[in-house]
Amino acid sequence: MPEQSPSPTVKTRFILLVTLLILLVFILVSVINRTATQAPDVTFTSITGKKIALKELRGKPVIITFWATDCPGCIKEIPHLIDLYTQYHQQGLEIIAVAMSYDPPNHVINLTGNRQLPYHVALDLTAEHAQAFGDVQLTPSTFLISPDGLIALKKTGMFDPAEIKTLIETFIKG
Repeated sequence: MPEQSPSPTVKTRFILLVTLLILLVFILVSVINRTATQAPDVTFTSITGKKIALKELRGKPVIITFWATDCPGCIKEIPHLIDLYTQYHQQGLEIIAVAMSYDPPNHVINLTGNRQLPYHVALDLTAEHAQAFGDVQLTPSTFLISPDGLIALKKTGMFDPAEIKTLIETFIKG
């Protein structure tokens, strides 16, 4: 007897089942990647010497951005960060720009003054903060922390100002 190939409906069902399984895996990975995690319990020291404990900012949305003075994307983001700070600081938003450990402190201080950054700028001389946030090595890397202390957004590369504004407004109105 000749071997019979599966009927078209069996093939169609098999293809549909495989497609659904692949889709389910993608959905699961997406949900896992979007699951908010607690922000690390760190204390930054600003270039002016001020101690800023992240846990003391609970109740406010906070942007933590890891940057460097020689990073073109970081420099392009500065006007967006200034706009966000200007627009939302009165409603509670805090921004901490963390200079990478390899960035010379005098470059950070000079750029901060030249650009008149209105938000906190901190040095990460030993890379402990970069480690605490998941071993940040690429700049810019931006974290939006919700008022309840969860990392609501992590973006490596330039962030989308509209997306961050939407989230900040959700936190402020929520």
